[in-house]
Amino acid sequence: MATIPITKRGAEKLREELRRLKSVDRPAVINAIAEARAQGDISENAEYESAKDRQGFIEGRILEIEGKLSASQVIDPSELDAGGKVVFGSTVELEEEDSGDAVKYQIVGEDEADLKQGLINVSSPIARALIGKEEGDTAEVQTPGGLKRYEIVAVSYL
Repeated sequence: MATIPITKRGAEKLREELRRLKSVDRPAVINAIAEARAQGDISENAEYESAKDRQGFIEGRILEIEGKLSASQVIDPSELDAGGKVVFGSTVELEEEDSGDAVKYQIVGEDEADLKQGLINVSSPIARALIGKEEGDTAEVQTPGGLKRYEIVAVSYL
């Protein structure tokens, strides 16, 4: 199985979700199933079916997170020394050449990506266009609105 890059913050977030699923959500759904069973005939019991569906989701998510964590390579961006190049975990300040709009993104793993917080997936088109470039370089990104060119203003490892 290939390793999955993830930032230190992203790994902690997954570990916290796993802890919550195992210690809070799993026991709650087990209690809900027991209560629904106590109501009698489970063949037409909507609460029982709902609780079983929820249990299936929780168990599936636990397995998914455990798999991701076991295959993950945790990267602490503050410990990177990439010589000014854009790499996984780096924070990049960009300026769109046409509009002059400035944006700032951190390149993170799939589970961490949140565009509203400036966290972009390492496999996104813009991240792929930025990887390996340095401050002062220009990256071209094919977007639904057409080709956009971004100048890399700064690269940092926070």
